[in-house]
Amino acid sequence: MPSIRLAIVGLGKIARDQHLGAIEATQGIDLVAVASRNAALDGIACFPDIHTLLASGVEVDAVSLCTPPQGRFEQARAALLAGKHVMLEKPPGATIAEVFALEALAQKQGVSLFATWHSRESAAVEPARKLLSERKVRSVEVEWKEDVRHWHPGQAWIWEPGGLGVFDPGINALSIVTRIMPESFHLVSSELSFPANRAAPIAADLTFESAGGIKVSAAFDWRQTGPQTWDIRVETDEGPVVLTHGGSRLIVDGKAQIVEEDREYRNLYGRFVELVGSGRSDTDFSPLVHVADAFMLGRRNVVESFED
Repeated sequence: MPSIRLAIVGLGKIARDQHLGAIEATQGIDLVAVASRNAALDGIACFPDIHTLLASGVEVDAVSLCTPPQGRFEQARAALLAGKHVMLEKPPGATIAEVFALEALAQKQGVSLFATWHSRESAAVEPARKLLSERKVRSVEVEWKEDVRHWHPGQAWIWEPGGLGVFDPGINALSIVTRIMPESFHLVSSELSFPANRAAPIAADLTFESAGGIKVSAAFDWRQTGPQTWDIRVETDEGPVVLTHGGSRLIVDGKAQIVEEDREYRNLYGRFVELVGSGRSDTDFSPLVHVADAFMLGRRNVVESFED
């Protein structure tokens, strides 16, 4: 199979920090174009937006959307209608309805759609999933706390409707838990803390329950400074199973099992090459569904204003 000719839409922080290096390190895919309002890449065909790119005549097989979720539906729709395979940065969209509409359109067009969850590609996730399938899970506790000023400096879109606020990182935790849990779960309570001057939450406390009665609690907070906390603690009948450092490290019964370098985005692009080559899609939207439920059931608490 010839290499996939890829265009990136949105050459912002996440594209530069993660996507460009991962594409370069992945066999079977080559970056041939960029569409970005405010940025360009030397040696690559660059356009101000996806519509100009698609009309340019530059031969592109697939598009990777690295733009904020607001407004991404029209970009993805344009690419799918043009017969391009599409890879979506997380979260896959701003609403539930739009991502299911994209899934249906990709199927109709006969192209691949990949809703990515980079945290699922962390080294400890699949080993934890296998281990938990062999144990009885009693409870799950998620603590996902980081410094928004460090990870999203000056990015106003995350505080707007559709930007998700603290659920931008929190959805990473939910993507892991939905992958490793041996049974599905649903939200039962949600407390959301909104800064007085922002339209999206800065913190969230959630409680879920599985059909079998397993309790899952999650605390997300964007106000943490110093060391960042990305931990998932699972209590089982045979002892604790803990994923730390965003899922890259695994501790079983108090003993470290896995410590590995970050390969998340390289794994994602490798998976995208496989999907395109086999004519399949990968569209698990369950983490976004849980976030939508958190807003639907959320009790809103107003906290002090946030200034970047």
